[in-house]
Amino acid sequence: FLELCWECRERAGHVPGATSGPVGVFAGTNNGTYFQRHVQAHPDLIEKLGAFQVMVANEKDYIATRIAHKLDLNGPAISLHTACSTSLVAICQAVDSLRAGQCDMALAGAASVVCPPRSGYRYQEGSMLSPDGHTRTFDQNAQGTVFGDGAAVVLLKRLSEALVDGDPVYALIRGGAVNNDGGRKASFTAPSSEGQAAVIAMA
Repeated sequence: FLELCWECRERAGHVPGATSGPVGVFAGTNNGTYFQRHVQAHPDLIEKLGAFQVMVANEKDYIATRIAHKLDLNGPAISLHTACSTSLVAICQAVDSLRAGQCDMALAGAASVVCPPRSGYRYQEGSMLSPDGHTRTFDQNAQGTVFGDGAAVVLLKRLSEALVDGDPVYALIRGGAVNNDGGRKASFTAPSSEGQAAVIAMA
């Protein structure tokens, strides 16, 4: 994710160290399965490096502050974790921060990489995972989801300033919103249509 943040800023023409105003970071990641599967299996190396240092390097709560530290960014550095909606919520929080004047630019996104790679899953009747390994979003034949690996980040800026600075503008965010279904859904992992409609209307 650090690599992607650097590349994102380069593509936008704002390399680290060449920005005068505050730049925020809003980011999240999934559970640290690399740490669980590979690092914890070597207690001798953990002891050699120090348990605290290993924890700081692997704990997902530090994703945003680590990016801010490595890229010398002094805007808000907010790590957030809302499961499947993490990257979208990160963007909403970044937009709010830009509107409030807390930063002049903001990196927003998330990463999800599961170890071991291509490990698959065991299907259970009534669970959220697809019985046939396919996700059919908004399809009448949808039966569940399949998780994948990936990471993405965008650089956000107020439109008026982006135009003055001659930045490439690929999209404009006209509205955003965040809500929660509470208890009005079939199960913890099944969003309600009422909640989805409400957040779309709010946005």
